Amino acid sequence: QVTLTIFELASAAGIPCEVDPALVNVLAGNKPDVSSPEEDSKVACLLLVFVAVSLPLLASDPASIYNTEVDAYNNTIHCLAKAIIHVSAALFTVHNKNIETHLKEFLLV
Repeated sequence: QVTLTIFELASAAGIPCEVDPALVNVLAGNKPDVSSPEEDSKVACLLLVFVAVSLPLLASDPASIYNTEVDAYNNTIHCLAKAIIHVSAALFTVHNKNIETHLKEFLLV
């Protein structure tokens, strides 16, 4: 909680942070009351497994090929890595888990 407060202060001052405090607050606010923290943590891990398994399918999509006419990708796949990092950092901050360890596990999948 102290780390999150520091990130909130830094974000308010315009300093870039490893973890987006606004995203953490949204994810923490959307947790159902009926599930246990262990189940929520497992769901967060399963979300990363789903993303890891889906990456090859997404990469083989014709829209994932670089389009020289528009100088970009048609499906903005280039943003996916940053999105994975930010969402997983926020999820594991909510669950008080080690972000680096879980991202290393993600790379192994």
